[in-house]
Amino acid sequence: MCRHLAWLGAPRSVASLVLDPPCGLAHQSYAPRRQKRGVVNADGWGVGFYPADDPAPRRWRSARPLWGDASFASVSPALSSGAVLAAVRSATVGMPIDEAAAAPFTDGRWLLSHNGRVERAVLPRESDAESICDSALLAAHVFHRGAGNVVDTLRAVAHDDPDAYLSVLLTDGTRVLGVTWGDELSYLVEPDGVVVASEPWDDDPRWVDVPDHHSIEVTPAGVTVTDLET
Repeated sequence: MCRHLAWLGAPRSVASLVLDPPCGLAHQSYAPRRQKRGVVNADGWGVGFYPADDPAPRRWRSARPLWGDASFASVSPALSSGAVLAAVRSATVGMPIDEAAAAPFTDGRWLLSHNGRVERAVLPRESDAESICDSALLAAHVFHRGAGNVVDTLRAVAHDDPDAYLSVLLTDGTRVLGVTWGDELSYLVEPDGVVVASEPWDDDPRWVDVPDHHSIEVTPAGVTVTDLET
């Protein structure tokens, strides 16, 4: 399991999205408020963002707990982007604890984070998977089938592993896609953009919960939430 967030809008510093909110990812790494499975997210973290002059995403990942990474705390205020995907990790039992297993995973312009668990036996062993962990294999499978087909891909995986938790966030720098499959998401519309997160980063009453088995798409035109059961 993990906690993750995505931002789309005007450029903001990575620190303002990940470290500064009172109940943001830094806080959720040791004291999540809504996490259903797992107690802390101390098995690594990752941030992906899009530089203003380059369509390809950049990533900074670590196997260390986010709360203890002084280098990230020092540099992240200087990193700014209009599209960011970040996550803190609580590893599935038996999965490796290393940088390559930390989200976000990438393929071309896309970044993906997975909040959940899935039996690796039901996933193809894609040759370009970044790790042998379940989340990395799932990401490679989604990318192989096309990120735009993520809902159909997750439906097929859930058919093969009915006990899987498959909530994901994706971005290509121009939009954010999310699917709730075992865990909810929440989103907040700000004057300069939209944040989608595993759980609200503060107690602002404007946060909107996205129930389980729904998808969310954020574009510059607005937010669309779709019930996947209808």
